[in-house]
Amino acid sequence: MNAPVQHTAERVSPLLRRIVAPNGGPFTYKGTCSYIVGRGEVAIIDPGPADPRHLAALRAAIEGERLKYILVTHTHRDHSPAARALKEATGATIAGCAPYAPSPNIAIVGPGLDASHDAAYAPDVILREGDRLNLLGATIETLETPGHTANHLCFALLEEKALFTGDHIMGWSTTVVAPPDGSMADYMESLENLRLRDDRIFWPGHGEPVRDPARYLRALVHHRHAREAAILQRLAEGDDTIPQMVARLYEGVDKRLHGAAAMNVFAHLEDLVGRGLVESEGPPRPAGRYSLR
Repeated sequence: MNAPVQHTAERVSPLLRRIVAPNGGPFTYKGTCSYIVGRGEVAIIDPGPADPRHLAALRAAIEGERLKYILVTHTHRDHSPAARALKEATGATIAGCAPYAPSPNIAIVGPGLDASHDAAYAPDVILREGDRLNLLGATIETLETPGHTANHLCFALLEEKALFTGDHIMGWSTTVVAPPDGSMADYMESLENLRLRDDRIFWPGHGEPVRDPARYLRALVHHRHAREAAILQRLAEGDDTIPQMVARLYEGVDKRLHGAAAMNVFAHLEDLVGRGLVESEGPPRPAGRYSLR
């Protein structure tokens, strides 16, 4: 059973507290999960939107403690904007993913996709694979996990064998992969890299914790392979545009999510074209036509 929405800090492990931002919706579930790591000297992972209520809850939760780091998994606007206000209030270091860099192919998805990114995000430190940050009694290690976005990171809390997965893995839904910033090939490779680890628990950016990571990862990979097979089947049966495929593949799904579904299908098609299994008229694009090779 899902836990109730929690807008105050909830201790979920010896070194970890969680606050859910009040920004629930069809793409954010009950809201963005912000995590406070450590005791006395702390880090906040994914401070969330610049909502005064959420900022007040975060500051109240760490009253009397030193906020050393503000960590950001990626620059979507439900994850990173509060970092600036927290830095101004506390002097903490903003560390994490690189700033969003628009793709030269952004036109292929039409206007507006990059509007979901926080263009004002400006980290003091850009973290890379294997970089570690130390707190009193807690060690955080960086993993590069591109796919959902090109700049996506996950963070591991080594003392608890816990992984903060941002939007790479969510606890309530599969992840949207929207080219050109998102890449299905990169996303699948990042999933496979996580399968080599022995994390005990995933703490996602949205939804409840994943308490059997190995099983959950197998299910995610299976889901993507099944979606790929279904797209190939739609092509075999004569569907040659993304809207045709979405109408069949996502029948019964909330139509507010069909735009995101279309981008997922496009990400799969882009990958299939790159692997030589599908042909497109010109470079892959959402409005293009596709056929089996």
